Amino acid sequence: MVPGLQHKYPQTGLLLVTDKCASYCRYCFRKRIVGKDSDEVAPSYTRVGAYIRQHPEMNNVLLSGGDPFVLTTEKLHRILDHLLPCPNLTTIRFGTKMFAFYPPRFADPMLPALFQRISHAGKTPVIVVHFDHFSEVSPEAVTGIRKLRAAGVQFLNQAVLLGKVNDDAETLAETFRKCHEIGARPYYLFQARPVKGASHFQVSLRQGVELVRGANQRLSGIQKTFRYIMSHYTGKIEILDLGDDNRLYMRYHQNSQVDRIGRVFSRPYLEGACWLDGLPEN
Repeated sequence: MVPGLQHKYPQTGLLLVTDKCASYCRYCFRKRIVGKDSDEVAPSYTRVGAYIRQHPEMNNVLLSGGDPFVLTTEKLHRILDHLLPCPNLTTIRFGTKMFAFYPPRFADPMLPALFQRISHAGKTPVIVVHFDHFSEVSPEAVTGIRKLRAAGVQFLNQAVLLGKVNDDAETLAETFRKCHEIGARPYYLFQARPVKGASHFQVSLRQGVELVRGANQRLSGIQKTFRYIMSHYTGKIEILDLGDDNRLYMRYHQNSQVDRIGRVFSRPYLEGACWLDGLPEN
């Protein structure tokens, strides 16, 4: 494995390009590296490019960190110098919360050319934005998203379900409606992880299931495109429902063992549980 590049799922590479963000989320699951001059950030993009070319099963790479848009546009171009020649890559993704924290970053007149360069190389540019609440969607953010959509960028939104922030069905529905309206397709709603010092943000899995059901009841078919996900160390687990038999039903959306993907499984539900590890295995 190459430092800074994670290859947990066959088709996807996760590339850590910085340990800095424009601001810091208390519920962040990468607190171990963010803002700390981490050695987990990729030190050599030449090695990254070589690894990707040697693994033809990898067809997309996600630039993350930290937030890739704290880097200059020139620096992002230099990273692309090593990614665009990889023939197996069809998609270049960027994960960012900068549209919420500092939308003026996307007023950079040089940014559209960055994404057009990706398109001209025959690959799809995708930005995964992070709006947890509709109030984070500022006019400046909308302007930036629309400008980059015109340059060929596809947008997705991921959100985290947070107690006392967006743990209300109407709030979730309005957030997803707003994201759909501005062209950022609702992608993931994450169950908050058991992060040290942030457990008060977690809601129970029962409450999460009920909130997702309530949000979906308020959305049109083209707006409810998100999956309710627990990003567990074993893989991305889609939370489906809490059955009348008091079992929580789930399935693997992503897993390093491909034969487990899509298989439904269940565990007995314990009242108040917020994470898979809090549920018995039988």
